[in-house]
Amino acid sequence: LHQHWNYKNQGLWGLVNNAGIAIPSAPNEWLSKEDFVKVLDVNLVGLVEVTLSLLPLLRRARGRVVNVASVMGRVSCFGGGYCISKYGVEAFSDSLRRELRPFGVQVSIIEPGGFQTGMTDPAPLVKGLVRLWERLPAETQAAYGHAKSTALLHRLSSSRLSLVTDAATHALLSRCPRSRYAAGWDARLIFLPLSYCPAWLSDTILGFFLPVPASGTP
Repeated sequence: LHQHWNYKNQGLWGLVNNAGIAIPSAPNEWLSKEDFVKVLDVNLVGLVEVTLSLLPLLRRARGRVVNVASVMGRVSCFGGGYCISKYGVEAFSDSLRRELRPFGVQVSIIEPGGFQTGMTDPAPLVKGLVRLWERLPAETQAAYGHAKSTALLHRLSSSRLSLVTDAATHALLSRCPRSRYAAGWDARLIFLPLSYCPAWLSDTILGFFLPVPASGTP
């Protein structure tokens, strides 16, 4: 849902872009172009379209734009369109923030870690993986081995959704909103520090948690 509301009769004061889907997510080789486009259309192109359509109102009100990205826009941990889209949200928001600053419009990015929402529900994620697995050629199936369960992701996710909504409230109503808000213990303590590590180090650390393909090397 892309949300917006009025503030003190000044027209459109704040826009919060929060729409997002993660399915299909899988190793990139399992996916088609259409699988990528499905996610990018919602998470990135839709966000850009809504923002552009409302910018004249926001500029006149000297209002706020709040774009919900993800720590996966800092560290890409899995294949598919989700991480790509969140990197795109980061880039679009950065350019927009610099362009609109002279007009008095503030642009903020929220970077949540893992939270217990429908997006991290393991049931549809596993169902999607199975569907993708079943359409793979036999050679690809043999190379990768069986899909792994995503239940651990959900168990490690936080149920404190107020961390994200509080960040959005601060970005909308604070006199001095921040350019970026990290939400969640994993965002602050794991993924943001990891994003500053050399690639060889972040690859090694993430490698301990990612499944090794059947014919891959440890």
